[in-house]
Amino acid sequence: MKLSIVIPCYNEKDTIESIIEAVKASPVADKEIVVVDDFSTDGTRDILKEKITPLVDKIVYHEVNQGKGAALRTGFQHVTGDVVVVQDADLEYDPQEYPLLMGPVESNKADVVFGSRFMGGGPHRVVYFWHMMGNRFLTLLSNMFTNINLTDMETCYKLFRREVIQGITIEENRFGFEPEITAKVSRGGYRVYEVGISYYGRTYEEGKKIGWRDGVRAIYAIIKYNTWKRS
Repeated sequence: MKLSIVIPCYNEKDTIESIIEAVKASPVADKEIVVVDDFSTDGTRDILKEKITPLVDKIVYHEVNQGKGAALRTGFQHVTGDVVVVQDADLEYDPQEYPLLMGPVESNKADVVFGSRFMGGGPHRVVYFWHMMGNRFLTLLSNMFTNINLTDMETCYKLFRREVIQGITIEENRFGFEPEITAKVSRGGYRVYEVGISYYGRTYEEGKKIGWRDGVRAIYAIIKYNTWKRS
């Protein structure tokens, strides 16, 4: 089974080389790597052009900063694998765990797999209490609308059969992607699994970007894509 890894990145000059190295070292033999640079201005783009280009299958450059959702929308258009996983460039998620995500699809039990940070998987770096509570609140709210019992709706690690993700129109440009795709996967009747994963959360000093405005947008997206925006 071929795995496509989509890596959206924005101003990740300190981690982009490390994440590419980690992805290439992941225990999946048949894989392709698609990087989408969302108009980085910190030198990430130079690193991609000078060092990363020969190491990956494709790099797409946005000419204006649009957000993570927009970068993923671009990346999904270029994948050719049987399954597709989202990999943030910030080293919070471990590519060594790709086989865990692929397992339920390979055994034909799932069409979509979420990697949960709250299922008691691998080790976790202890960081922000209120981030954890915010994530759990958003997951609970999403579950109330979708009627599925996820433990971590906001996780980066989401793996899809390629025909599933390419058959869904992604509208959100920023972090609203997570509740949007969850709503659309649920409404589409796809088989969803969760697996426990490890997590190394970054601090804001280390480059963490998500903030309270993204939480507000997530609430809006949960309501929007589960009620009046159902196409």
